Amino acid sequence: MSTTISYRPSPALPFWLSLGMVPMAVIGAWYGGWTVVLLPAYGWWLFTLLDAILGLDAGNADPHTPQSDLFWHRAITILWFPVQVALIYGMIWWVTRSDHLGLVETIVLFFGVGVASGSIGIVYAHELLHQKNPLERWLGDLLLATVLYSHFRSEHLLVHHVHVATPRDAVSARYNEGFHRYFLRVLRECPRSAWRAETAMLARRKLGPLHRRNPFWRYGALQLLALALAYVIGGWTGLALFLFQALVAVWQLELTNYVEHYGLTREYLENGRYEHVKPRHSWNAAHKATNWLLINLQRHSDHHYKPDRRFPLLQNHAPDDAPQLPFGYPLMGSIAMIPPIWRRVMNPRVRAWRKQHYPHIDDWSPYKAGTNPMPTGS
Repeated sequence: MSTTISYRPSPALPFWLSLGMVPMAVIGAWYGGWTVVLLPAYGWWLFTLLDAILGLDAGNADPHTPQSDLFWHRAITILWFPVQVALIYGMIWWVTRSDHLGLVETIVLFFGVGVASGSIGIVYAHELLHQKNPLERWLGDLLLATVLYSHFRSEHLLVHHVHVATPRDAVSARYNEGFHRYFLRVLRECPRSAWRAETAMLARRKLGPLHRRNPFWRYGALQLLALALAYVIGGWTGLALFLFQALVAVWQLELTNYVEHYGLTREYLENGRYEHVKPRHSWNAAHKATNWLLINLQRHSDHHYKPDRRFPLLQNHAPDDAPQLPFGYPLMGSIAMIPPIWRRVMNPRVRAWRKQHYPHIDDWSPYKAGTNPMPTGS
C-alpha cells in the first residue's frame, strides 16, 4: 500500500522561525552600528519574551504519527546546512571586503553568527545524528564540522546517552559546579572520551584505533575542509572570524548541556551498576516559543527515553516525573553565566528533587564530587 506524504506546512511553521536569523544577519552586516545586535537578540531574547507572552505548551502529539506527516518538520532540519554555510561563509566574504564595520561591530556580528550556528545549527545536527537515515546523519556531521565540534557525535551517542547522570558522562554537570569551570572541563575531557569510546568499539571488532572505520578520520577531514574554505574566502581574518563563531557555537552547546542535567544523578546500586535512566534525570521546560526555536529539545526527558523519536513527537512528562525549569533554556543559560545567581535559583530545586526521589540517600558527597565508581563496561 502506498504512503501519502502530507505537504500541509502549517503545523511545522513555528519551527521555521529559526530562518528569521538570516535577515537579522544581513541587516547587521549591511547597516552596521546597533543593528549587529539584532542577530543574537533574535536568538536569545525575542523567544524568551515570547515565552512570557505565550506561556507553556503541555500538549503532546501522537507518538505514532507516521513519518510521512512530518515532511515540513524534517525539511527545516535538512535545509539548514546550506543556510548555515551561506550564513557563515557569506558573512566572512562580506566583512573581509567591506570597510564600514568597525572591530566591535564585526565581533558582535560574528558572535551572533555563532549564536545561530550553535543554538540552531548544533541543535539541528543533534536531531539529524539521532536518525537512521544516512543523508540526515551526514548533514549532522557537516553541520558539526562548521563549528569544529565533530567529536560531539561520538561523545553524545556512545557516552552521553548511555552514561548520563553518572561520573562517566562529562557533560552531566555536578551540583555546585559553576558553568565556567564546567566549560573548561568538558572542552578537555569530551574529545578524549569520544576517542576512547570509538576505539573501544573498534577493539571489540578486533580493529586498531587508526582503522579507516574510525569516524575521527572523517571528522578531521571535514573540519580541515571547513577551515580551508574560511581561509580561501577571507584569508587570515576570515579564518579568525570562523574560529570565533565556532567557539561561540560550542559555548552555546555546552551552556545547554550544563542546564539539561545540572545536579541530577542516577542512584548508584552496586558493582558498577546504576539505576536505569528515567524521566527524572533531565531538566525540562514546556515553554512554547523556545521549544519552537530549539525544536522541542526542552522536552529532554522524552528525548532520553526515545532518542530517535523525531522532535515534533517528543512528549511532555508530568512535573512529578520530570523536573521542570522556571524558564526556557536560553534564559536559564544566561543565568548560568553568573554562578552565584544560578546556584540561588537551581540548588534549592536540586535539593527538593533529591528529597522527592531519593529520600533514602543520606550521603550525597560522592554524587556531588563525581567520585562514585564508573559504570560497568564504560
